[in-house]
Amino acid sequence: MATDDIFSETEHRMQQAVESLQRELTTLRTGRASPALVERLVVEYYGAPTPLNQMAAIHAADARTITIQPWDKKALADIERAIQKSDLGLTPNNNGDIIRINIPALTEDRRKEMVKVLHKKVDEAKVSVRNVRRDAHDKLREQEKAKQLSE
Repeated sequence: MATDDIFSETEHRMQQAVESLQRELTTLRTGRASPALVERLVVEYYGAPTPLNQMAAIHAADARTITIQPWDKKALADIERAIQKSDLGLTPNNNGDIIRINIPALTEDRRKEMVKVLHKKVDEAKVSVRNVRRDAHDKLREQEKAKQLSE
């Protein structure tokens, strides 16, 4: 494998780790309504696990309210159940047409819990980047030992 290929693969894998962290961070409840908070939620729909964003329109109505309008009204109960089972600490309000989720202000305990979760996710991303860097370093060392790469 050429050195340029190793570097481009390493850069690509590191970029994937960073993008994964960014996706994870959008799912953290910060006290502000964001559709990303619930769109990856998996709903048991007709016996099959289905991501919420594939079965409903999700909007942030205002800074503290998320509205979920399923394309199939029969899915309202399933969506409501999935939100209640999630670890987001949210309470859905079903009016028969749409589900409204009011995002409460964060309590001090919830903030501390979010900080812990945030640190955990950042540490996981750091470990991932370190592993990618180590793999690239190992490949370069192998090439150097095989005399395919000069110092």
